[in-house]
Amino acid sequence: MGLALGYTVATPTIISLMQSCKQDSGPVWTPVFFSPEEGAVIMQLADLILPKTDTPSATEVGVHTFLDRYMKEVSESEEQALMKLGIGNFMEKAMADSGKQVGDTLTTEELEPVLAGALKKREIDEEAKIYETLMTYNEAVAQGQQAELDGDVSRFAFANQFRDAVIWSYKTSEYVGEEVLAYLPVPGEYIGCADLAELTGGKAWSIS
Repeated sequence: MGLALGYTVATPTIISLMQSCKQDSGPVWTPVFFSPEEGAVIMQLADLILPKTDTPSATEVGVHTFLDRYMKEVSESEEQALMKLGIGNFMEKAMADSGKQVGDTLTTEELEPVLAGALKKREIDEEAKIYETLMTYNEAVAQGQQAELDGDVSRFAFANQFRDAVIWSYKTSEYVGEEVLAYLPVPGEYIGCADLAELTGGKAWSIS
């Protein structure tokens, strides 16, 4: 789905985005793809998915700035439309549930139940119908046809797409790649049949 098709390989375009986003993640952030209201929600959702623990939160390593630039400069128009539709429906649901009129006033406590509802475990048949609906929608959009998407389906697609993108962006950030994951700037010998706990202390290898 969506971003999952585009971020399996760190291409030169994505690497340059990571470098520019590192420079852009100051105290004041102006999104280029998302609106300011959407940007405020994106930051909170990213930190709900990956909060600060003994490692930095998602926004502390610039995940929000990278995803914003990625959607603007790399993603296809169909992905952009689906993301905009999803964040719009997500914010509408959160505002309706909280009684608020402005998206950037939503709090983490008000966003969390909407995120949890969109990501909740579903029966296999129900999930299959959702993916079938999404496929039909994407095919119609690709052919230039008018298409509509149910709010629940749209939030499901957005929440899953966004969660996967946040985790991917976090793991490929410079700080996490070098300071959190097992990192070798110059790879050495290949040891194919050894215990990861012995080689890296249980850490996954960085792909940076």
